Amino acid sequence: MDDLKEYSLFAQKLAEISGKIIKSYFRSNISIDTKPDRSPVTIADKKAEELMRNLIMNNFPEHGIIGEEFGIHNENAEYQWILDPIDGTKSFICGAISFGTLIALAKNGKPILGVINQPVLNQFLIGDNNYAWLNGTAVNVRKKNRLSNSVLLTTDHLDIQKYQDIDKFNDLINRVKLYRNWGDCYGYYLIATGFADIMIDPIMSIWDSMALIPVIRGAGGTITDYHGNDPVLGNSIIASASAEVHKEVIKILN
Repeated sequence: MDDLKEYSLFAQKLAEISGKIIKSYFRSNISIDTKPDRSPVTIADKKAEELMRNLIMNNFPEHGIIGEEFGIHNENAEYQWILDPIDGTKSFICGAISFGTLIALAKNGKPILGVINQPVLNQFLIGDNNYAWLNGTAVNVRKKNRLSNSVLLTTDHLDIQKYQDIDKFNDLINRVKLYRNWGDCYGYYLIATGFADIMIDPIMSIWDSMALIPVIRGAGGTITDYHGNDPVLGNSIIASASAEVHKEVIKILN
């Protein structure tokens, strides 16, 4: 599909230009503002999204944009670019590497392309629902793993308690091999590249989730909302390397 190839190359360009800005501010003394939802935002978030938005509007003026920092542009467009310039701003502020830039392209509301870019590590991961590539090399989730031998990840344990049933989640923790908070988009990167098995976020916004869907599916994984339904329509995410393990996880949590 020629259009998808063109959009993939353009998504890489967006990742490259935003990555240069983000790297320039990483582990530097920058001011931190607090948004109305009490989440932090930095000049790196704002400048990176602003530059991506301008590039999209200059190259595809008929397309729409949904960005975490600057909202919606051309909301009725067939194609929508969905941007989270720094997914994991708290990690970024603390000098940790568990953050990245999320870029999605949706057609009629369905994500057809997704990017997880880690600019400090120079890791560009892109998926199109059928395949996924890390810096040009095909990647796949690890298969045929049992729940008892799985690595479980989440972004914030306190969010599980706030938005879902913490007792059921603790039951899941007791059934897996290893549980860690290697979260935000970095957790999904680890699933897609074969280093972890289950990643769970109990609450998500559209700019958090849309890029993840083509990446996880492209790498051969399973992705739904917390209840096993369409992740596009939900406000939470569970991604698993194994479809069989995913079913077990959904059953335990619900």
